[in-house]
Amino acid sequence: MTGEAVPGPDGRLRCPWGLSTADYVTYHDEEWGRPVHGDDALFERLCLEAFQSGLSWITILRRREGFRRAFGGFEIAAVARFGEAERERLLVDEGIIRNRAKIDATMANAKVLAGWAPGELDSLIWSYAPDPATRPAPLTTADVPAVTDESTALSKALKKRGLRFIGPTTAYALMQACGLVDDHVRDCVARGAGAPRAARA
Repeated sequence: MTGEAVPGPDGRLRCPWGLSTADYVTYHDEEWGRPVHGDDALFERLCLEAFQSGLSWITILRRREGFRRAFGGFEIAAVARFGEAERERLLVDEGIIRNRAKIDATMANAKVLAGWAPGELDSLIWSYAPDPATRPAPLTTADVPAVTDESTALSKALKKRGLRFIGPTTAYALMQACGLVDDHVRDCVARGAGAPRAARA
């Protein structure tokens, strides 16, 4: 059956996508599916997932340091202060994806989030984490959804609060990357490493 965990160079079983490049091995083993908390950290993931829309994740992953330099380490307060000069700088920055709509959305989202209370973004995002007990481990990558009821609800909640470029598919990718769900396939060595938790009260 395709999509099952496959052995890597070290003999350990991993999700098939996690073995396609050396960059992916590290990202798969050490980051993807592990819980991420903190408003700035989640803002970074939200922005990167939005920039990934329509592209492969490896394209974003290999430019992540460029993105961090360009967007002030994704500190919400710093990006919220960006103006036209920074926008023009970003549009010619070869270290990032120079997509005008995505750059504008990142700057606009930072301005919205700067008005939120500390921890509010973290609490909102994590309130949509499903109970892990209700989610059986996917046997293969074909069992992993692209959109869920929770990601659709999260997307609607973020849009209602004024955030842009965060549709249900992007919201689910965020949930996967930040450990709200564990979509490592059943026999993957990283399955359960992040110990996702149920939604906060």
